[in-house]
Amino acid sequence: TEQVTIAEMMKSAGYATGHVGKWHLGYTPETMPNGQGYDHSFGHMGGCIDNYSHFFYWSGPNRHDLWRNGEEVWRDGDFFGDLIVDECKQFIDRHKDRPFFLYWAINMPHYPLQAVEKWREHYKDLDARRRMYAAFVSTLDEMIGEVITHLDELGLREDTLIVFLSDHGHSEEVRTFGGGGNPGPYRGHKFTLWEGGIRVPCIVSQPGKIPQGAVRDQVAISIDWMPTIAEIRVE
Repeated sequence: TEQVTIAEMMKSAGYATGHVGKWHLGYTPETMPNGQGYDHSFGHMGGCIDNYSHFFYWSGPNRHDLWRNGEEVWRDGDFFGDLIVDECKQFIDRHKDRPFFLYWAINMPHYPLQAVEKWREHYKDLDARRRMYAAFVSTLDEMIGEVITHLDELGLREDTLIVFLSDHGHSEEVRTFGGGGNPGPYRGHKFTLWEGGIRVPCIVSQPGKIPQGAVRDQVAISIDWMPTIAEIRVE
């Protein structure tokens, strides 16, 4: 709790701060997002949930895990991907006229691999492992596109710095059916220290401020987050 978070820094600079999605850093008031610099928080506090019941997925005892600003909320049967997209849009709408920092910790493509029907149908001819993983990644892609489109519609795109960052390579755990990802030329996967386990994408976008298609080769720090959209609206 003594560590200074980016949310605390942004808040001290006058930014509205929001967390949406996975947290995985504690269940106590001082370790949950609202105790770590976030004005608003919505999501699950543990490592993974079923995307429809919102129960902790890893092991027993069964535990419901969906929270808004430190209070348990129930959205039985609602797809978590839709819920977090809506939360992002609502946060942006509330703060569109002032600087904001939104940490969107997306819980996908972490297991369980629960893609939407559109993408399951699209990839139906692939082998099982690849099909389920690809459909979930495309579900994720579409969610990100929906939030970016919302920024466009509000005229905020050029004033918003977007950072996309993953935390590790693809999983080959039994919960992902042995793995449907592909590290390309690199060896390894999640839980390994080879390139396929630790070399991750970092995409930064701000039209009119950052050149399109530019590539930087500097070594970056490694942080233990899920695929993340950090949206920062600047003055």
